[in-house]
Amino acid sequence: MSQGAAAADPVFAVLRHARRVWAVAAVHAEAARLHEAHDELAARLLPGDRLVYLGNMIGQGSETIATMDELLAFRRDFLCLPGAEPDDIVYLRGAQEEMWRKLLQIQFAPGPSEVFDWMLRHGLAPMLHGYGVDPQQARGILREGALGISRWTNSLRAAIRRHPGHDDLFGSFRRAAYTGGNELLFVHAGIDPAVPLTSQSDHLWWGSPAFRGLSQPYAGFRRVVSGGNPRGEGAHLDAFTCCLDGGAGFGGPLNVACFGLDGALVESFAI
Repeated sequence: MSQGAAAADPVFAVLRHARRVWAVAAVHAEAARLHEAHDELAARLLPGDRLVYLGNMIGQGSETIATMDELLAFRRDFLCLPGAEPDDIVYLRGAQEEMWRKLLQIQFAPGPSEVFDWMLRHGLAPMLHGYGVDPQQARGILREGALGISRWTNSLRAAIRRHPGHDDLFGSFRRAAYTGGNELLFVHAGIDPAVPLTSQSDHLWWGSPAFRGLSQPYAGFRRVVSGGNPRGEGAHLDAFTCCLDGGAGFGGPLNVACFGLDGALVESFAI
């Protein structure tokens, strides 16, 4: 399937008329660090710049609400820039946001208690606490059957809606983003080079061993940029790929980088 066909799919974002694209690595709910990064970014933005958050904005860290509020606050600032349009700023769904999406549908999962325990082991608990949900109490509810679980997920949705803008932000998350001329592709954790973009699935959230070894452009893109590295390999810049994960949320810095349409790293900073 062509990239043009992907553009018609709302799960992908298209960055049109971009001159440069800024990308923010996984934040993992470090709200203060994100605020500082936004201050630095605001001083560097130029007309025609686009902005992509590369997923795992929440999860692991304890400041879920403050992080979501900071994302919304900077979105307002960004859209005040001359010529800025809503589609010029994109939020990708990382592994943490994908877990959250599936949590809201957990009544349909086979073995919801086992799925929930797996999610807790992979960083879900701080997000639940942020929205006032006790994970231990939830465990009991998940043994009640589909009707009880549905009531619980509805209450979780209501908890999100009590925070202005959060529900809309969750609803805006995309699987991947790319520039209008197919120069740059932005994903959360990586891609499987053998699979078309429209067929990528868990590799987007959890990465692929083949991603870093990419020896030629993927689907014609000059560079594929990721923001999370589940394998703990850290940030890297190779011929056709770049991972920005500096370990924010795990004791490392939050990396932010700007790319030209030729695939070159134009500038970057770490907070």
